Amino acid sequence: MNTIPKSDVQYKQWLTDLKSRIRNSQIKAALKVNSELINLYWDLGKEIVSKQEQSQWGDGLIKQLSNDLQQEFPDMKGFSISNIKYIKQWYLFYYKGITIGQQLVGQLEKYI
Repeated sequence: MNTIPKSDVQYKQWLTDLKSRIRNSQIKAALKVNSELINLYWDLGKEIVSKQEQSQWGDGLIKQLSNDLQQEFPDMKGFSISNIKYIKQWYLFYYKGITIGQQLVGQLEKYI
């Protein structure tokens, strides 16, 4: 077999660069996932507030939603009754005149 000796300086540099690119891709992927989850939670909070304003469901909506989402996505955490209430509270705290645009996470991507 013809293998490249690990002592070869060019190979070591190439390997270092490759490792760096892999790590950067992993970080970018994690940032994208977090950004998407923030958008999902924002929309979910907004929709819960809207549904509760338009109906007589009250807290029954949150309990039912929690049960339905946990059944549909059993491996995904974050849909307990408490967490859904926190999502709603988070939305209510920040929603006044705020639109979701490019987040700090998105701004950081250009540096990675």
